[in-house]
Amino acid sequence: MSMEDYDFLFKIVLIGNAGVGKTCLVRRFTQGLFPPGQGATIGVDFMIKTVEINGEKVKLQIWDTAGQERFRSITQSYYRSANESFRCLPEWLREIEQYASNKVITVLVGNKIDLADKREVSQQRAAEFSEAQDMYYLETSAKESDNVEKLFLDLACRLISEARQNTLVNNVSSPLPGEGKSISYLTCCNFN
Repeated sequence: MSMEDYDFLFKIVLIGNAGVGKTCLVRRFTQGLFPPGQGATIGVDFMIKTVEINGEKVKLQIWDTAGQERFRSITQSYYRSANESFRCLPEWLREIEQYASNKVITVLVGNKIDLADKREVSQQRAAEFSEAQDMYYLETSAKESDNVEKLFLDLACRLISEARQNTLVNNVSSPLPGEGKSISYLTCCNFN
């Protein structure tokens, strides 16, 4: 796809602990499938999906990072349970602050809602945390495809809106293709 084939390009980086379902979310969104028995991501995986929003083509580069401790240069923390994963959120936010643009959009995703009987973090607790951190919050199930498309499309809409606001503030016509805005995407909490 050439640069002329899309109106916006955005980079989405999924970070979070091992086993929270980052790869499954990406595969469900980009390929429409749920990979049962998905193994651990080695380093970083990369997928692209182009979507149309309000008549504009939006190319999403989705970077899926490893959550395992042996890949600390990519992501820094590793915890086993959802409750521990939730407690690591401040560390993930510090990493974003340290390594990403100060204009980054963060999203807290509570994945694996299909495992309600194994839930460790209440929806209210996660929502309160995300509100306190000025983050968008959504619960998903990559397995059942609940809210997965909504997550990425809402994110694309927010990025388009912000790109347009920045363009108006800077008195520049429209961003050139390929001048996308980097974002970080948190999926630190699963509910099993």
